[in-house]
Amino acid sequence: MPKLKLTKSAVEAASPKERDYDLRDTLIPGFMVKVTPAGRKVFMLNYQTRSGIRRKPSIGRYGELTVEQARKIAQDWLADVRIGNDPSSERTAMRAAPTVKELCDRFIEDYSKHHNKPSTVETNQMNIKNHILPRLGKLKVPDVTRADVFAMMSGMSDRPIIANRTLACLRKMFNLAEVWGYRPDGSNPCRHVQKYPEKGETRFITDDELRKLYVYLNRADAEGLEHPILTLAIRLQFEFAARMSEILNLRWDWVDFESRRVTWPDSKTGDMTKPLSEEGHRLLSQAPRIENSPYVCPAIFDPEKPMTEGTYHAGWRRILERAGVPHVGTHGIRHRAATDIANSGVPVKVGMALTAHKTVQMFMRYVHNEDNPLRAAAEAVAARRREIVLAVPAETAKGRLVEGPSGQAKPSSVEAVAPSRTSLGNYRPYRHRKDKERTLPPANAGRKSSKGTAANG
Repeated sequence: MPKLKLTKSAVEAASPKERDYDLRDTLIPGFMVKVTPAGRKVFMLNYQTRSGIRRKPSIGRYGELTVEQARKIAQDWLADVRIGNDPSSERTAMRAAPTVKELCDRFIEDYSKHHNKPSTVETNQMNIKNHILPRLGKLKVPDVTRADVFAMMSGMSDRPIIANRTLACLRKMFNLAEVWGYRPDGSNPCRHVQKYPEKGETRFITDDELRKLYVYLNRADAEGLEHPILTLAIRLQFEFAARMSEILNLRWDWVDFESRRVTWPDSKTGDMTKPLSEEGHRLLSQAPRIENSPYVCPAIFDPEKPMTEGTYHAGWRRILERAGVPHVGTHGIRHRAATDIANSGVPVKVGMALTAHKTVQMFMRYVHNEDNPLRAAAEAVAARRREIVLAVPAETAKGRLVEGPSGQAKPSSVEAVAPSRTSLGNYRPYRHRKDKERTLPPANAGRKSSKGTAANG
């Protein structure tokens, strides 16, 4: 195997033979050019890793790279080898790395179908097809950067909710890419990419609206104005602070009247059980049972299936209109029920159990501030402050501002016409005080005394 200083003229002078042969460089150990019988000339580097494995990766073809360019790459690779890296295996791993499309396929098959609800799997597939694959599908998983993710989100700025759900799906996929060895730990490109603010907010059902709603529900049940299964579903959602799907899919065999409990074996948050209150027990005990139907709230025309979401939404909208209550989504029922639980004084942990929330943060998102408790709290704080300031009992200080000569409370008054814009009531700025012995501002008092001392001296 001949050795010489590889130069442009030396490489060009090398002629093909019947078999491959190498020309080794005398300047860089292991740097060589391989000449094939077809006349191809390929730069290569022969080295040994720290673990003793012999490698001989190609650097590039002559013509695509000059001799000096190939020699510089060989030097860089040898420097990596000396610190323990293996450029050849890294290149092989990069070529074998999956694309984002392949990552999406594995995410759906190996994770989402085993850990998510069918509706969530369907949503993930839709977001992948419509938003992730068109923008990132052809990229290698290790090559995706935060700028790529940000560009994808920027293209969806007009659909903030869909953009946020897509980002959540992509973030989970890249977390799994680290678990599966496609990316280094802590390299998720979705990190620090902010979600869009979601302006949609569930309207709170007020006390007056709740009374109107139940007045109509009672009248509808008494006069047959609505289907009893529909009114039962609404009452049960209020009673259990439940999600709509939990009521529509509720089965009779999940209800234990003896121990007064209801168990949902497969709710959104997993296995869930809730106690039966007296009202809940009454509702389920007196609920009409459709023959051969396993559901507490079956579909009206097909008892073997649960009531459809469309039927429930349409019925709820109609009942609100007839009750004279402004429209609010069915999830507003859960928000109102969670607020009643929080304001009843039960511990937060108990409230989380009743609403089946896993975190305090999520539970508090469902709790709305009502005016009456807030007003009472504000009055209590104000009374406490008056008690401190006036040093009298809060009951006496309430509404008392100025004590008159006869001991009767009377409010302080301001003059009808103020001498200036800065005068108000008995207050006068220092420059408007006409008394000869007017008091100077604290900052000027020292200056006056010093002037007087100088004059006397």
